[in-house]
Amino acid sequence: MRRLADALYNIALTLWVGGLWAIGYLVAPTLFAILGGDRPLAGVLAGKLFELIGWIGLACASYLLLFELLRMGTAAWRRRTVWLLLVMLLLTLVSLFGIQPLLAQIKADALPREVMESVLRNRFATWHGVSSILYLVQSLLGLLLVASAGRGPR
Repeated sequence: MRRLADALYNIALTLWVGGLWAIGYLVAPTLFAILGGDRPLAGVLAGKLFELIGWIGLACASYLLLFELLRMGTAAWRRRTVWLLLVMLLLTLVSLFGIQPLLAQIKADALPREVMESVLRNRFATWHGVSSILYLVQSLLGLLLVASAGRGPR
């Protein structure tokens, strides 16, 4: 059973961090490049993918934290891995339940125009920038997590 838990740990970590990097830095830019003439469609598709990786992140973070806490007990709180996971989880929660709904509301308020053609353009751009920075931080923390995953026993 321990081998299964260890394998699930590696799978969850790979799925979450790999998904962050693949969606944020490969898929989303490709959508905008290919659908350049239809930026609103590219934005909708990218938004759905960011939402999906947010939900994946919640599930993976829950398992990874549970794994660490059950494996290490209270000593887990002294491990950098647990704190990286907690910060990444917090960033996921802020994005999924704070910023993404706010961006969707700004888009809805801009109707019947596209948000980038409305008076809400600057507000949307500001929150989109905040979201991008948080995503970058989360991606870098994930990179640290993956880099430290191979070091010794958990």
